Amino acid sequence: MRPQLPNEADFPADGSDIEKLSFLVHYAILAPSSHNSQPWLFIQHDDHLALHADRTRALPVVDPHDRSLAISCGCALLYLRVAAAHFGLPLKVYRNPEDDADLLVSIYVDSQAGAQPALAELFEVLPQRMTNRFAYEPGSVSDKQLKHFAEISATHLVSLRSYHDDASRHAIAERVSAGDRQQMESKPFRRELASWMHHNRTRTGDGMPGFTQGLGELMSIAAPLVVRTFDVGKGTAARDHDLAEHSPALCVFGTNTDHHLDWIRTGEALAQVLLSAAKSGLSASFLNQPIEVDLMRTELAKHVGVRFPQILMRLGKPTREAPHTPRRPVSDVLARAGMHEDYQSFQGF
Repeated sequence: MRPQLPNEADFPADGSDIEKLSFLVHYAILAPSSHNSQPWLFIQHDDHLALHADRTRALPVVDPHDRSLAISCGCALLYLRVAAAHFGLPLKVYRNPEDDADLLVSIYVDSQAGAQPALAELFEVLPQRMTNRFAYEPGSVSDKQLKHFAEISATHLVSLRSYHDDASRHAIAERVSAGDRQQMESKPFRRELASWMHHNRTRTGDGMPGFTQGLGELMSIAAPLVVRTFDVGKGTAARDHDLAEHSPALCVFGTNTDHHLDWIRTGEALAQVLLSAAKSGLSASFLNQPIEVDLMRTELAKHVGVRFPQILMRLGKPTREAPHTPRRPVSDVLARAGMHEDYQSFQGF
């Protein structure tokens, strides 16, 4: 289910700034998001493009503070920046520091902005990168690669710490499985999760079809009902514990403060690391359970030495390919100012 992309030759090189920026949205929507909820909305103004949080697609149970929502939007921003760099379109990006604002970022074409060759070289992997929830080959991530990913993350003012020794992986795996058990005990959590699970032949452009978990046709139909009805935390915890403990590397993205701006930057750092990893033949999947449970997040912070952990993921070379998850069409996430009744004006700080 590879997303359909426009022909690169159709980039409106002679068009207006907003026509060029709007073209880039085709690539921004390939970004990863929590539950594949795709919670972004791009608003076209006369001279710039605004990225809003679409809170109608929020996950109030697992993400009550909209932290993952903002991180997902940060990923979409980085994807758009990669596409802009590829097409030679210089951008000026203003990130809104105001917490709880729907308007997250304002994006302008700026001829004075410098080129971004490090981003441009990631363009080819935009449609190839995908979350892979299957097993990874042992020892498939080198210290040199992990150092490089940490350096990338630091350019976004986000720390990235990696763990690949047995003791560290076991300690983190224990926290992941404990998070699974606690979350799955909650009926509201299970209902919310099940609402984003779809059968394999779904035509819905979002969510998590069963094939992303390796489920066949019949199991993909039954899985949402099973999750909604029964506490499957024991089995989920055992599976995720095994994945974490046998991961080539576990990575924690962290920040020194915990505001919307930190979450947006975390999304950008995450997206660039994911694309760089994909360029090296690596994949990632997320084990955010210890971050999604507030008390466990505090404990994880102490364990890994990061003040505010934002993302926990495993990284490695997958033992099998994963199919693409669906994407909503650009027409669903791109609108003119005035058509979106709650848009705000923001021109930086």
